[in-house]
Amino acid sequence: MKFIISGKNITVSQGLRTAVEDKLGKLERYFTPDTEVIVTLSVEKERQKIEVTIPVKGNIIRSEQVSNDMYVSIDLVEEVIERQLRKYKNKIVDKQQAAANFQKEYIDKDYEEEDEVKIIRTKKFGIKPMYPEDACVQMELLGHNFFVFYNAETDQVNVVYKRKGNTYGLIEPEF
Repeated sequence: MKFIISGKNITVSQGLRTAVEDKLGKLERYFTPDTEVIVTLSVEKERQKIEVTIPVKGNIIRSEQVSNDMYVSIDLVEEVIERQLRKYKNKIVDKQQAAANFQKEYIDKDYEEEDEVKIIRTKKFGIKPMYPEDACVQMELLGHNFFVFYNAETDQVNVVYKRKGNTYGLIEPEF
């Protein structure tokens, strides 16, 4: 695996680099050697955060973990990604397309699916054009953490969502 390690508000020491490569190196049994693993280490006040993104054909495997110790965060993120890989193996591996990113042993092994993804409710609603700020207000009024709306500025369906720290995010489609 090819590691791309960067830091925000932190200098990535050789010790941290080694810890990341050793811990996440355990995931080599799942991926081919040319798979890229993008790691971002950051420090915000007392929070030590690691973000790991592994792009594979058609999907992105991602985990973000926060603790008060970067080495603990590194341990946590590896466990979460490994659990995701086992749990969603049948969903993320299309044997014809995405198989090129994964080791043959991983593709061939059957993992027990803990919880199958089931859509239990479908909801339809009228949608009227509004601005992203208005959509955020509507989301707050409904008490939801996301809101789908038709953006009056771009004439596209967008999603606003609530982020940590009482901020908002906007998702715009890209075709």
